[in-house]
Amino acid sequence: MTVTLSFLGGAGTVTGSKYLVRHGGRALLVDCGLFQGYKLLRQRNWQPLPLASVDIDSVVLTHAHLDHSGHLPLLARQGFAGPVWCTPGTRDLCAILLPDSGHLQEEDAAYLNRHGLSRHRPALPLYTRLDAERALALLRTRPVHQDFEPLPGWRARFSRAGHILGAASLRLEVGGRRILFSGDLGRPDDLLMRAPEPPPAADVVLLESTYGDRAHPPASLPDELAPALSRLAARGGVAVVPVFAVGRAQTVLHAIARLKAAGRLPPDLPVFLDSPMAIEATGLYGQHMDEHRLDRTQLEAMARSTTLVRSVEESKALARLPGPHVILSASGMATGGRVLHHLALHAGDPRNLIVLTGHQAGGTRGARIAAGEPEIRIHGQEVAVRAEVVQLGSASAHADAGQLLAWLGALHLPPRRTFLVHGELAAADALRQRIARTLGWQAEVPEHGATVVL
Repeated sequence: MTVTLSFLGGAGTVTGSKYLVRHGGRALLVDCGLFQGYKLLRQRNWQPLPLASVDIDSVVLTHAHLDHSGHLPLLARQGFAGPVWCTPGTRDLCAILLPDSGHLQEEDAAYLNRHGLSRHRPALPLYTRLDAERALALLRTRPVHQDFEPLPGWRARFSRAGHILGAASLRLEVGGRRILFSGDLGRPDDLLMRAPEPPPAADVVLLESTYGDRAHPPASLPDELAPALSRLAARGGVAVVPVFAVGRAQTVLHAIARLKAAGRLPPDLPVFLDSPMAIEATGLYGQHMDEHRLDRTQLEAMARSTTLVRSVEESKALARLPGPHVILSASGMATGGRVLHHLALHAGDPRNLIVLTGHQAGGTRGARIAAGEPEIRIHGQEVAVRAEVVQLGSASAHADAGQLLAWLGALHLPPRRTFLVHGELAAADALRQRIARTLGWQAEVPEHGATVVL
């Protein structure tokens, strides 16, 4: 019996990761991500999968970011009732991220309906907070380095991928094939997370390629942040820092705490974390000490140097606070959340600063800000961007091209097939060429919707 692999997302783009493995009449989905960014991609969230949700027998998540887990509530609402396998860290983060995603879907639909901004009458959320909470009941955890059966006769094992809490690579053994899904790989020199583990032997590899066409700058995150925030403090402005609530927020907070302790930033420069989700995620680091580099003292230092903003009223009160101060708020690509209110308020003042902390997918506000567009649209209004914009090159939690190549090259024997996924076409193809030159292997960049026989 053959083993087939279908690329239902994360092919030619960095969002919507979904890889369907079929063998012997059974179907397993590796990752179940939302499409984000361009409208053309977001519309795929509403399109049916090539098989009914009830015909998917099992799901395995490599990690909790929404581009890998955020479609799960919709899958469950449409009838999927099988197990969803993940690491304990991924379960804990999904418990934060998925209900929040459902809440934002509901808020966005309500906003469109209030202002008559949708051609649909009424506009409906993709899924609700209740859908997300019901989907969480399907999660089943397995630790790294332990074999488990996601389906009878199918064998799987997680290994650490760095990147964020709970992130894992997955090796799946089925039908005589060993298929390795890298998931999102972290950096070996990451400020926060431990390095990814070397890959296990595999016949087929799916390797992420987010930064397949570039190298991270040699400067560290503290070295990039220090001059920008020093300029801000000197001119009394407000820094708005769109952050991903999981991983990026904690990395930036740790970097600022280190800069204050070293005397490179004023110790009294106020820093606010305005994201209930990021606050919850930060609390998880103390429960997963073996996955990151911080000790208890460093976690406490990060907490002391940050004011946590939980309620909407506290968030609104920041608008009345004079500078200088720093506001970290989700989302990381400025696609939604409280950060939009801070950008609308502060983007027009040249004393202020917008700090972009990582990859900005095409079609997002973050990408438009990074491109230097003079105006961005927020809540139906055009907002001028006169603030200084700094895009950090060292904050990414993804391995760069050289680090991806080193991870792949650690395989003792080359795989029969290598697929480059979770990257824009330019990045994936650049990595394909580099693999051919450096390792002498033929890698492939699959098309969205393609199915291959392994």
